[in-house]
Amino acid sequence: MTKRTNVKVVPVRGISERKMNAMAEALSICKLEELPEGATRLVEADGRKIGVFRCADGELYAIEDRCSHDDGPLCEGDFDCDEGVAICPRHGANIDIRSGRALTLPAVESVATYPVHVVDGMVKVKIG
Repeated sequence: MTKRTNVKVVPVRGISERKMNAMAEALSICKLEELPEGATRLVEADGRKIGVFRCADGELYAIEDRCSHDDGPLCEGDFDCDEGVAICPRHGANIDIRSGRALTLPAVESVATYPVHVVDGMVKVKIG
């Protein structure tokens, strides 16, 4: 299990309203090598916080940075990269980062997930 103590918050700037409304382009998050296996990157775009996770197998996932139990920040908690689970630091709810599904109480509702892909070495997330 990986303890998330230094989650880097990266505001995403320069996103036009047209792009956000059309959802035609993905957000550039970082270079793939800047997100090592077992790491998390927290980004803010259009008033949303999104956690981008890179698992031990190299797979990338993105979910909203919100526990469905009390809107607590998931990216500030532990992250089990082998199991693909974010653990809410407030009350310990486990959220599957692949599906957004709440796995344990007190969370019972899923959180949003976002498609992640790598283009020319850049990690990109579509938020629409």
